Amino acid sequence: MPYQTLHLQFSGGIATITLNRPEKRNAISTEMIAELLKAFGEVEASPARVLILTGAGKAFCSGMDLDALKVLATQSPAEQLEDADRLARLCRRIWSFSKPTIAAVNGAAIAGGCGIATLCDFTIAVPEAKFGYPEVRIGFLPAVVSVFLVRQIGEKQARDLLLTGKTIDATEAHRLGLVTQIASAEELMSAAKILASVLIACSPVSLRMTKKLLCDLAAPEIDRELELAKAGSAHIRSTEDFREGLASFLEKRAPRWPGK
Repeated sequence: MPYQTLHLQFSGGIATITLNRPEKRNAISTEMIAELLKAFGEVEASPARVLILTGAGKAFCSGMDLDALKVLATQSPAEQLEDADRLARLCRRIWSFSKPTIAAVNGAAIAGGCGIATLCDFTIAVPEAKFGYPEVRIGFLPAVVSVFLVRQIGEKQARDLLLTGKTIDATEAHRLGLVTQIASAEELMSAAKILASVLIACSPVSLRMTKKLLCDLAAPEIDRELELAKAGSAHIRSTEDFREGLASFLEKRAPRWPGK
């Protein structure tokens, strides 16, 4: 099926999804989330054995689209909860996808984009890639991603990233365990395909059952925490700090926090 925000290709047992909004640094829109969910379903139903996820242009994914950000301030509480649920469904879908997933991170992966990149089973990044969750700097709550991040790198390291909102490079992300391999821009897709070939040589039944077991072990807690995260994400959007953070970000100025 045709897609507007991504490309989906199949070749030699490998499916490749390329986020394709380079003029927007592959920012996440409502349409992109819907198309990603559809593409995952198409890959799952296909003979492809491995999924590679990458970005077009210089960025992997810069987080939420500016137009989508502008809409947030006008949403009703029900719409805000629906929006939070949409991102939670996407993250959980990536985390629990039945086939092995490889993120080939070709550039910046920020906020929700960082979540997409690091929720894959394997994350290969170029040295120039940047990772981070800057939500606290603009009055947001890194709610959904925190559920998974704590499990990936531990609570202390997660607090460091989420409470400071700092951006880290690929080397630091590799040290923390968010990145599994670093490859040059010229070798990024080759490295992803080499890893895919290793996975394709394994038993598909064994891989599928191993992933299912890993997900089943954590799913009850993940799902409970995602409900808390969705509620928190919707709630912060009713605060004055959120409105000021959003306004200052869109107006490209320093925020003047009301603290409430």
